[in-house]
Amino acid sequence: MTSQNADLAELGWTPFFQSQNTIEDLSRFLPVRVMAVHRGQLAVAGDGFEMTIPSHMPNALSEEEYPTVGDWLLVDRDTFRPDRILSRTSLFKRRAPGTGRKLQLIAANIDTLFIVSSCNQDFNVARLERYLVLAREAGVTPVVVLTKADLADAPEDYARAARSLMPGLMVETVNARDPESVAGIAAWCGVGQTVALLGSSGVGKSTLVGTLTGAGDIATQAIRDDDDKGRHTTTARSLRRLEKGGWLLDTPGMRELQLTEAAAGVEEVFEDIVALSRQCRFSDCAHDAEPGCAVQAALDAGTLDMARFNRWRKLAAEEAYNSETLSERRARDRAFGKMVRSVSREKAKRKEQ
Repeated sequence: MTSQNADLAELGWTPFFQSQNTIEDLSRFLPVRVMAVHRGQLAVAGDGFEMTIPSHMPNALSEEEYPTVGDWLLVDRDTFRPDRILSRTSLFKRRAPGTGRKLQLIAANIDTLFIVSSCNQDFNVARLERYLVLAREAGVTPVVVLTKADLADAPEDYARAARSLMPGLMVETVNARDPESVAGIAAWCGVGQTVALLGSSGVGKSTLVGTLTGAGDIATQAIRDDDDKGRHTTTARSLRRLEKGGWLLDTPGMRELQLTEAAAGVEEVFEDIVALSRQCRFSDCAHDAEPGCAVQAALDAGTLDMARFNRWRKLAAEEAYNSETLSERRARDRAFGKMVRSVSREKAKRKEQ
């Protein structure tokens, strides 16, 4: 962490966060921003200081009630223990990898998401759509950054394919090692702004981070010759200071990004298919062989790409399944929390008797 005594505005403090505090709050607590999350500890920065504090949150019952990188907290002025998380402007989350249904927070209060891919075999339309859904669900501006443009014969072909995924999508092709090339994305990196990088391993994220922060090449892993893939370099999420004064969140390469509670994001990224589905004769049309299906008619006419349709159906089904199971898990957690509080009250009554 390199806050260098940054004041609150430089850390990203805005009227949105200020409005959540009373005069009494600010007399008892200090606002701090979470710069990194470690096991049981939070690295935080405030107005003229930075420190490590416990991550325990009183009365937290669900994953979303615990802090993640980018969060703003109020901490006790004397003990520096966290009191509460301020409402977020944005929250990135996913279903954690594995067979469980636990929710994993990625980052909070991000202004812009740099979706990083590369102009080689790593370029994957389905993966980009998944990241776009995540960004739009969180209400964050997505910018697709295509690295290794200097190594590609026709980088504009990759950029054209990316732009076709959403109307008005901003796409930048860069040589991540060249500061002049990277200057094109500096507009999103000004003082008080927070950007996040999201992309698979091997796309040049670490090199891009080094250029944006002015640190030069940071530790990178070699690319495998057989498939242009890289090995994981970043292993933890943390905020880093940008040369333009903003903050950058680098995330580990994610092998699995399961969507959860992202129905609105899916609809926005695939708004063309959603618009067609609303023209179907039946409101519960499965878009298979039903009569009057506008989606199937577009597929037959060639105005809708079958591959894109299949990707939409896959993501929509995944999102619905994960959200349903997460909702069930939360219901169980709430019931368990009520039971614990009830038992605690009964014990307190017995002690009084």
